[in-house]
Amino acid sequence: MTATASRSTGVTPRPRPATGPRGPEGPAPVLDVVIPVHDEQVDLEPCVRRLHAHVATFPFRTRITVADNASTDATPQVAAALAAELPDVRHVRLEEKGRGRALKHVWTASDAQVLAYMDVDLSTDLAALLPLVAGLLSGHSDVAIGSRLARGSHVVRGAKREFISRCYNLILHGTLRVRFTDAQCGFKALRADVAQRILPLVEDTGWFFDTEVLVLAERSGLRIQEIPVDWVDDPDSSVDIVATAVADLRGIRRLAGAMATGKLPLKEIRASLGRGPQPTQVAGVPTSLAGQLTRFVGVGVASTAAYAVLYLLLQELTSAQVANFLALLVTAVGNTALNRRLTFGVRGSDGVARHQAQGLFVFLLGWAITSGSLLALHSGRPDAGRGLELAVLTVANLAATVVRFLLLRSWVFRNRRHHQPGAAPAAVPADAAQEEA
Repeated sequence: MTATASRSTGVTPRPRPATGPRGPEGPAPVLDVVIPVHDEQVDLEPCVRRLHAHVATFPFRTRITVADNASTDATPQVAAALAAELPDVRHVRLEEKGRGRALKHVWTASDAQVLAYMDVDLSTDLAALLPLVAGLLSGHSDVAIGSRLARGSHVVRGAKREFISRCYNLILHGTLRVRFTDAQCGFKALRADVAQRILPLVEDTGWFFDTEVLVLAERSGLRIQEIPVDWVDDPDSSVDIVATAVADLRGIRRLAGAMATGKLPLKEIRASLGRGPQPTQVAGVPTSLAGQLTRFVGVGVASTAAYAVLYLLLQELTSAQVANFLALLVTAVGNTALNRRLTFGVRGSDGVARHQAQGLFVFLLGWAITSGSLLALHSGRPDAGRGLELAVLTVANLAATVVRFLLLRSWVFRNRRHHQPGAAPAAVPADAAQEEA
């Protein structure tokens, strides 16, 4: 089913029970779906009408809130007209721009039990909305996200956006060691009690907002449920991909620093929401980015020194390219073994062959980076001496090391017990325990 399949549900609306607390305007809605918009006068009306017809089939009251953040076109007028015509549709106007700011404002003030949001382009099939909130209503999950990268999802989008999305998620896995698969899908929900504890800690007011919510929730030990979605890219999207990517990288750096200093009350949030104390960390196994990075750097320095010595020795016997390959191969095996035990705390013989095979793939990627730099050097400076070759290769090797750390952390030695699409994990495993510092 694609995103266009929900235009007409063909289902007779059922009476919706008033399960929420009674407010001045009657029973509070069970679900509040927020649509953050900025200059969306064209797409807003068809979006709201389709969504309104769809939620009319739900067995509980659902409110639709249009959160207009500083639109300069006719968006406020369109939203006001829809709110006046359609029941359970309201319009909230903010004078400052920022999708995250709009979501935080509406969610904080909402009286609904479950808070959700979706993008105005309705790229995500509306058929996934009820499964998205079902686990939250039952109390089985704390947060739910639509995932375009989960098994069972169907995605139609260009190669550029696919590449950027996967790179972003790779960076998230490598730096913050998250376990959810898709941070950027504009289709998410969380329980109101979770929002009350998490939202005051969220600083971002733009596109990094929901990623920050997810990271804080996961680090607090809360359950994140992933729902596979059918998703069709909007070719007319006005999102500035480059500016958004830069802002996201800044957000990752800020959030990693905040968690490394231990200033975020993550343990208190977990305890207040009834999840109990954080699992105990295995002695001697660093789980924070700072701890793992420190050990990785130590192993990397030793490996780089060993690589330089081997390269100089081997070049006496063979060509620069062959010497580079052999030196990298030998140090890669030792590097993988040391990082396996010292950096990521993997003990025993289980998975050694797989880890070395994956480490070999990472090695080949590093070899491509360093060999490419060597080819570029010889192309521009055919008479380059050994000292210059070594200097260029050392810099290239350091760049390959950064890539190596991200891949080791997010792929080779990552926790294999991820959130299962469509179901929340029963507990946070001890070897994936997150610490505040």
